[in-house]
Amino acid sequence: MKTVRYQKLAVELCRILLGVTFIFSGVVKAIDPVGGALKVEDYFAAFNLTYFNPLSTFIAINLFAVEFMLGLCILLAVYRKLVTICMLLFMSFMTLLTLCLAIFNPVHDCGCFGDAIILTNWETFFKNALVLLPASIATFIYRRQMTPIYTFKAYWFVIFFSYIFPVGFGFYNYINLPIVDFRPFKIGVNIPEKMSFPDDAPQNEYLYIYEKDGKKEAFTPATAPAGDSTWTFVDAKLIKEGYVPPIVSFVLFDEKSFDVTDAILSDEKGVFLLIAPKISKASDKHIEEINNLYDYAVEHQMLFYAVTNSTNDEINEWINNTGADYPFLSADDVTLKTMIRSNPGLVLLKAGTILKKWHHNHLPSEADADAVIQGLLQATDTAAGKEKAPWLWIIGCFTLPLLFVWIYDFLRHRRKNEKEEKKSI
Repeated sequence: MKTVRYQKLAVELCRILLGVTFIFSGVVKAIDPVGGALKVEDYFAAFNLTYFNPLSTFIAINLFAVEFMLGLCILLAVYRKLVTICMLLFMSFMTLLTLCLAIFNPVHDCGCFGDAIILTNWETFFKNALVLLPASIATFIYRRQMTPIYTFKAYWFVIFFSYIFPVGFGFYNYINLPIVDFRPFKIGVNIPEKMSFPDDAPQNEYLYIYEKDGKKEAFTPATAPAGDSTWTFVDAKLIKEGYVPPIVSFVLFDEKSFDVTDAILSDEKGVFLLIAPKISKASDKHIEEINNLYDYAVEHQMLFYAVTNSTNDEINEWINNTGADYPFLSADDVTLKTMIRSNPGLVLLKAGTILKKWHHNHLPSEADADAVIQGLLQATDTAAGKEKAPWLWIIGCFTLPLLFVWIYDFLRHRRKNEKEEKKSI
């Protein structure tokens, strides 16, 4: 009897662990669907499958929707046999995949928790192999010990809702900026500060390989025979990585390839950066608003630049199609994609501090521009441009349908039991 109780306790704990982990993973990916699509493209590039890049957004959305669905269904013990089989197959595949990633390192991190929590490939493998895979095996073997929250007749709704909700939530974040910014270019961040190294920051540690008389030997920096001509330097191996600033590189070049980064980051009047990693793929639905904001910047003696990683031909085509008068700067493609999840997207800087970011779907109108922008420039709080995430509304949209269905399911099930009891009297 005790064994059964221990089995039930263990499987319930495993079920909660898997449910919470998968729901969390699905939610953080749904918060940043563009980032998820970029990570899918990294995988395609690593495995020479770049011809699938047009499907990256579709795959990313379905991936986090399936993760969320599996997590919620196993947490609520819905379709126990089917869900635990799917969970076991999913974790078996992911464990093998992360083992390959850990060994060959084709991508820097697997992206299992988006940009919210960055794990190394080996950390991800051990998480899967030592925690999640054994938990999925336990839930599959002892699935009958899991206590269902709903009756069988409500299972279809839980499956349907647990897939539709993350898709809708992800789409909301896709047509807006992510409601939570996990990346280093957050509103309120001072870019030069995030690129600097503290005085007490740990440095990279190396072993230096030297050769003498055909024999190689490793030395620390203190013992390396740098001044001894009988030794020949061969290689340097990094044994411990030092401090890495949150923003590794942020460099802007003008059309003559001059570095104008310092001038941009030191400007006190305010600088607009229209970010478009690939101008040929940028949306042109809000050109009028962009041009109006450029006119506003000129009128108020503020700088306005478009920043891209595109060719001159692509830039000229954009100018011809949109009538753009603003100058262009060039920057690293990855930096621009990290800076804002919109193509194009608008960033307002003052003295290197990010005051506000706008998705191209939500640029300030000509009528509101002065009040909005001057309010941001004059605000003493560096995070004044940050909007509050509508968490209460989101949580309500998620919990209330499940709660109402549970109440209806519970009452119907109880009435059915009462009728059966009356018949038996």
